[in-house]
Amino acid sequence: MLDKGYVQIYTGNGKGKTTAAMGIAARCALSGGSVYIAQFLKGQDCGEAHMPEKIDGIELRQFGAESFICGEPAGEDIKRAKTGLESAKKAMNSGKYDIIILDEINCCMDLGVLETETVAELIDSKPENVELILTGRGCPDEIVAKADLVTEMKEVNHYFNEGVEARKGIEY
Repeated sequence: MLDKGYVQIYTGNGKGKTTAAMGIAARCALSGGSVYIAQFLKGQDCGEAHMPEKIDGIELRQFGAESFICGEPAGEDIKRAKTGLESAKKAMNSGKYDIIILDEINCCMDLGVLETETVAELIDSKPENVELILTGRGCPDEIVAKADLVTEMKEVNHYFNEGVEARKGIEY
């Protein structure tokens, strides 16, 4: 589908990083393309996890535990993330997908779950015709420098600060 694929990053403390990537996934699949989504640090039920049931052309795999990392990442968190990165690399080089989305991978690097150098190597090995999208807060400068498009989501006002809990279908 794509002659030329680029590297996109959605980062920052504002809301909408995963949402932006999932919108691109839906757009691609609904245009006849194929998308592989690897969700890092997510293992719980969320709306986008059901996209493959509703939209042909999307494959989504979760490589996180059912609970969020609090404090130091556990060995199991690191193992899951490495498995996810290997799966994404295999998908990226399979020739089967137009877009590869690495959801929350920036957080993995920021938390020390994955090494920045390993993710940089994945970016450097991207086939010419594959679009690669990385999401999550705390994207390292080394990764930002490799991107063709970087969008930083900035929180200006957020209802979470007023005590509003995450809502199904909106935040997850």
